[in-house]
Amino acid sequence: MKKFFKLFLLAVLGISLVACSSGDDTKAKEDSGKEEKTDSLTVYSPHPAETINLVVKEFQEKTGIKVDVVAAGTGELLKRVESEDGNPLGDVLWGGGAESLASYTKYFEAYESKELDHIDAKYYDKDYKWIGESPLPMVLMYNKNLVSEADVPTKWADATKAEFEGKIAMADPAKSGSAYTILATMVEAYGKDNGKGWDFIDKFYQNLDGKLLSSSSSVYKGVADGEYALGLTLEKEAIKYVLNGAPVEIVYPEEGTSAVPDGVAIIKDAKNKANAKAFIDFVLSKETQEIMSKELSRRSIRDDVAAPEGLQPLEDIKLVDYDFKWASNDKEKILNEWKQIIVKY
Repeated sequence: MKKFFKLFLLAVLGISLVACSSGDDTKAKEDSGKEEKTDSLTVYSPHPAETINLVVKEFQEKTGIKVDVVAAGTGELLKRVESEDGNPLGDVLWGGGAESLASYTKYFEAYESKELDHIDAKYYDKDYKWIGESPLPMVLMYNKNLVSEADVPTKWADATKAEFEGKIAMADPAKSGSAYTILATMVEAYGKDNGKGWDFIDKFYQNLDGKLLSSSSSVYKGVADGEYALGLTLEKEAIKYVLNGAPVEIVYPEEGTSAVPDGVAIIKDAKNKANAKAFIDFVLSKETQEIMSKELSRRSIRDDVAAPEGLQPLEDIKLVDYDFKWASNDKEKILNEWKQIIVKY
């Protein structure tokens, strides 16, 4: 009888242990599918310090999440994301031309933000690997103290004129997302399929006289400070100098420009994924977009936020038929074409 009781007890315990173990395994599987809550976030961003400081400060105050920022050029940050594949140190890439982000989508995770109801589908990836946060027309910026009224540029072609030789500020397209967009835009404007676009780029590069800057910020600062007479840059930074009374003006090239948006994306396998999603929603929210429009003169990606003061409506600006798929899928090839021109001189 005692022996039977012991066997019965062991059988019951065995069943109980198996049941507990099975329950623990099920719970572990459920927990593994959840996004672990943390109180930190690492953001990779090519944005200028003014933009980063304003938005990050607001985000930290509203959420209590501590944000660490790694600031560098778009190209450098994308290479970093690639090198960290499988064990990322960053959670979000915030900024950089969307075509640059689109060429690295295998390193990003899909996220369908709740703010997309107010964003045109042309401004985000169909698989939600990146979302545009601000459309960015590319412009010519010139210093009025260095350029006579007779020489005021009106088109991309003016950047090939002799009077601007060696006086042009242009960032390296391999390092700067905006410079890459400008390069692709000029090729589009003059013919990407018939070779004439690259003929134009050849002439343009000769006029740079070997001067390529390492960052986009060096372009608009250099023109505003009088180091360069002419710069090829992005509207959202150049307009600040115009509005603040610097001796500069901006021009939308007659041949047409582009308005590719800056993008934001969650890095694949991000360790702070829930916070990354919260950050993206925050950046795209109407409140934040209005703050950036007012304080930073950034065009909003949303359809319910007006254009910043001093900027003409986007629909009034002549745009090239920008082949986004070509610019993103063929980025390596395009940069190789650019490099082949550089090594000639």
